[in-house]
Amino acid sequence: MILGQSSPQHAAMLAKAGRSTLDDVFRRAVTRRPDAIALADPPNAAAVTGSEPRRLTYAQADRMITAVAARVRHLGLQADQVVGLQMANTVDAVVTLLGVLRAGLIAMPLPLLWREADCVGALKRVGARAFIVSGRIGAVDHCALAMNVAAEAFQIRQVGGFGAGLADGVIAFDDLYAEAAPPAPPAIARPVNPAAHTAIITWDVSPDGLVPVARNHFELLAAGAAITLEGRIEPNVVVLSSLALPSLAGLALGLIPWLLVGGTLALHHPFDIEAFLVQCQTEQPAIVIVPAPLALRLGEADVLSRRHGIKSLIAAWRAVERMASSPHWSDATIGLVDVPVFGETALFAARRGGNGRPAPLALGPVMAPRGAPGALHVVEIARTPAGTIAVRGPMVPRFPLPLEIDAAAKPAFAVGADGFTDTGYQCTVDPVSRALTINDAPAGIVGVGGYRFGAEALAEIAAGAEPGSRISIQPDALAGKRLAGTAADPARVQGELAQRGVNPLVVTAFGPGTRAAIAGF
Repeated sequence: MILGQSSPQHAAMLAKAGRSTLDDVFRRAVTRRPDAIALADPPNAAAVTGSEPRRLTYAQADRMITAVAARVRHLGLQADQVVGLQMANTVDAVVTLLGVLRAGLIAMPLPLLWREADCVGALKRVGARAFIVSGRIGAVDHCALAMNVAAEAFQIRQVGGFGAGLADGVIAFDDLYAEAAPPAPPAIARPVNPAAHTAIITWDVSPDGLVPVARNHFELLAAGAAITLEGRIEPNVVVLSSLALPSLAGLALGLIPWLLVGGTLALHHPFDIEAFLVQCQTEQPAIVIVPAPLALRLGEADVLSRRHGIKSLIAAWRAVERMASSPHWSDATIGLVDVPVFGETALFAARRGGNGRPAPLALGPVMAPRGAPGALHVVEIARTPAGTIAVRGPMVPRFPLPLEIDAAAKPAFAVGADGFTDTGYQCTVDPVSRALTINDAPAGIVGVGGYRFGAEALAEIAAGAEPGSRISIQPDALAGKRLAGTAADPARVQGELAQRGVNPLVVTAFGPGTRAAIAGF
């Protein structure tokens, strides 16, 4: 499925970039390094999902991806239908996402803390036909959740899962690891350019509600290339990522660079410091990817050193407005790469220089790697008349989902006639250097760790649980913001919100101490 009608300039850009899909890039690595380790689970995988840690070579991962592709096609799913995924940050998630793409379908990874309410709305809105989940993630039975979701989202025809003790009616996928290699499903004929077809849908938040954001293969590879080049991620290295897949940040900082360099992707389910340090010791990663506040804390605690072989620490800034005032980076042995993330619209990467301060953003084109001859143009920054940051470029989606896919249509991803998309972040511009100072996050949006909420929606959720109850927004050193709920009967409000399938960050806001968990950066 190609979104909208590409302009001649956009078509020329796609033609110049080639016709590679994410699956094409992966297959090249299989051909080049079939016996090298491609994917590695965290050592605490059993505590996260109940399954023992997996380690797959490229050949083994390729066989499993083909098996997933064959199974989803055998379930009767047709080309360009949407498959929802809600999985722990493990090997299972990566091979399933790539298997869905190999089958010619569209993958839609959903945030890990979404419960019935958000999942039902998202799956119904895009007409998803299947939902594949981790059997459990921590203490949450996601198979039972998925079956409840399927009962509400009537168009879901199949529910699949990984792990033991799956609920009745859930199609097991674990058996694919043990089966002989199945024949590959017939290839889907792709007109024009295969890289121009939609690959993955993620979800952003506007003041009016959830917004589906669709990207094609070319846009995803462009976002990952920006990180790969500025992060100096070399071929065949080990990349350790603690960012989950259901976001532009999780895809562009971890999955896509791994595909591009053909190394090892070690996955960490956020966040267990002991398991993380074990992975640093055993996997010897050259690149480590974590949320920015955590990166700075790890640096201050001096728990990362060159004895682990770490060359670059890539830090994802969800609270972009806080980056400029962050502590300076003093570790000369490990380079820090700041990645300000503007929701699901775009991201940038900038390695800190000798002064240890974040490099400023400036109006105009952003290149990767910065300052290098022949650098790749990854995005362009402008300032709107309203004083907000707007972006366009290879990684920025150009069209909303078409009506035949998006049943709601609004709110939708908005692109101006000039190709720019307004991120909503307020900024000022230095008249001489053209450097930007980001003053505030988008109005009406609350960011908590890796999750964004509409402020009005939070108020409605609280008021709907009990008259007079409310949610306040408080600063948090690690998550940027945190939620704190007040109610006459907090326990009753918690129980009602949980029963309605509300995000646990909202539910736990009414708990003792009112400090919500910030899992799932």
